Amino acid sequence: MQLNDLYKEIILDHYESPHNRGRPPHADIEAEGSNPLCGDDVEVYVALDGECLKEVHFDGSGCAISLAAASMMTEVLQGKSREEVRQISDQFKAMMHGEDVALPEELEDLESLKGVANFPLRVKCALLPWVTLEHGLANEDAGQRVSIEVE
Repeated sequence: MQLNDLYKEIILDHYESPHNRGRPPHADIEAEGSNPLCGDDVEVYVALDGECLKEVHFDGSGCAISLAAASMMTEVLQGKSREEVRQISDQFKAMMHGEDVALPEELEDLESLKGVANFPLRVKCALLPWVTLEHGLANEDAGQRVSIEVE
């Protein structure tokens, strides 16, 4: 099996059987993001335990890249500290912008999205859940659901 085939398989697996999909019983942070140009919508829910993201869930609709990226994001960020989340997010965004980033083994599923960087219009699909999460974390003191639109 070629690497590209393996990557396609990982993306399709997360799209067809998303991990951590659905609203959890309790969320400290709720954020929604949309890309009106392509029709992707994502909602991100976070339950905090101090400085750690105890649970990360998502819901939404959109293309395979957007939903697979959201599923992968929830998997890799469960239990991580805010600082770890920031570092992983920065690495992922750099990879999506074509930078050569060596991801740790625990983040290898994210590497399956590396090829998206070759399609600038699709990069926003992969980044939507990450940008939505960051916006929610940055605005958690608002005490209400936050929304963003990316174009």
